Amino acid sequence: MKKAEITVAEAIKVKLPLKECLIGEAKFYRKVAIVVLPMIIQNTLSNIVGLLDNVMVGQVGTLAMSSVAIVNQLMFVYMLCVWGALAGAGIFGTQFFGKKDFEGVRYTMRFKLIVALVITTLAIIIFLIAGDSLINLYISADTPFAEAQETLKLANKYLHIMLIGIIPFSIVQTYAGTIRESGKTTLPMIASMCAMLINFIFNILLIFGYMGFPKLGVAGAAIATVISRFVEFGIVITIAHSNHSSYAFISGLYKNFHVPVRLIWPILSKSLPLLANEFFWSMGQAALLQSYSIRGIQVIAAMNIANTIAQIFNEVFLSLGNSSSIVVGQELGAEHYINARKYAWRMASLSVSSCLVMGTLLYCVAPIIPQFYNTEPEIRTLASEFIRVVSFVMPLNAFANVAYFILRSGGKTMVTFLFDSCFSWLVSVPASRLLTGHNAIPVQTVYLCVCSLEMIKCIIGFVLVKKGVWVRNIVKKT
Repeated sequence: MKKAEITVAEAIKVKLPLKECLIGEAKFYRKVAIVVLPMIIQNTLSNIVGLLDNVMVGQVGTLAMSSVAIVNQLMFVYMLCVWGALAGAGIFGTQFFGKKDFEGVRYTMRFKLIVALVITTLAIIIFLIAGDSLINLYISADTPFAEAQETLKLANKYLHIMLIGIIPFSIVQTYAGTIRESGKTTLPMIASMCAMLINFIFNILLIFGYMGFPKLGVAGAAIATVISRFVEFGIVITIAHSNHSSYAFISGLYKNFHVPVRLIWPILSKSLPLLANEFFWSMGQAALLQSYSIRGIQVIAAMNIANTIAQIFNEVFLSLGNSSSIVVGQELGAEHYINARKYAWRMASLSVSSCLVMGTLLYCVAPIIPQFYNTEPEIRTLASEFIRVVSFVMPLNAFANVAYFILRSGGKTMVTFLFDSCFSWLVSVPASRLLTGHNAIPVQTVYLCVCSLEMIKCIIGFVLVKKGVWVRNIVKKT
């Protein structure tokens, strides 16, 4: 392995030229493109299919759309817990790969499999026992009784079917995450695209009952998603274990299930704050939605439309943020600390500048796409106004997101916990509760005020990234 250029302390003191921080050479952009483009393609197509699914469910009616939105918010909490728990081991996996230590990569992957299945088992138990109570949190007290009961019934039906698909989902996340950490993002993209196609086809067949299939509505949407989860699972597992030349770090994964004791606590010490962060952050997002739901079930429907559309445009900066942890993490693992600092600022620059373009495009389509939904005109108008808010704050979200992943790449998971979920609960949630309680303030204005608080995170993130607290190699002695 190449010897470190200089020590971490010396690397942090090196003054980097502004131009080198903002603009990279062709080699850098090629490296980023290899990692990020498949992720953007995969996630953008996934969100487009999600939008089409949303439109299809919206054709069934407002209550059906609201019930699916509620369950998806609950499932989002579970998914983020899985991603957060796996991310701690992923920090080690990325740096092990930068160090060319494939056995170390296998150790982290075994750890991930165990954790993912434990979290999934707990989630199934919680949703089966407390599903009704969780769903009722999102049904406003002034909702007519008949509508509230129908929403609860539809949401329960959707939730119980969706639970079948979270086991293959958790295993796929383990494999796909490890493969991405190695810088190979094509297989997860292909598997996801196939799954999306299957999901889309079965949505058409099962929601509306075409070609002799039963017309199942909300239940049909859930069944289509579950089928697509198993398709994605089959593709990822089959190709990963058969292509030894591309995925050598997976060979021998099940030869034994050994994870060295010396690694367990270091990985846990990074994983637990990230798991806690994703759990509390997702709960914070759920609490925000619950705050907005005080203004009525129509607000949930409008936010569901807005979030589904905005997610498509957000995917560029979300993928760039995720890829920054890979690009920067590999440099840290290889002990190229100055390069890691340069790459971090270049990723931030690239992410924010891309959002100036994507935010403008999102603002332009804001009044158009909600018109495809079979819902009340006031809900479509409200959704358009929410989308405009998202487009306005997109550059702020982009910088906060990339700062989070840069801090995480060096194992600063406790800092990211304070930076992310603590901010949500100490700032965003109280602000939303306070403002939604004043009915004189339009909900659109409340949403803008809460989203604009992201500026505080940007300032904190800038200071932490500049100080270089994240510049360190956490696998050097393992």
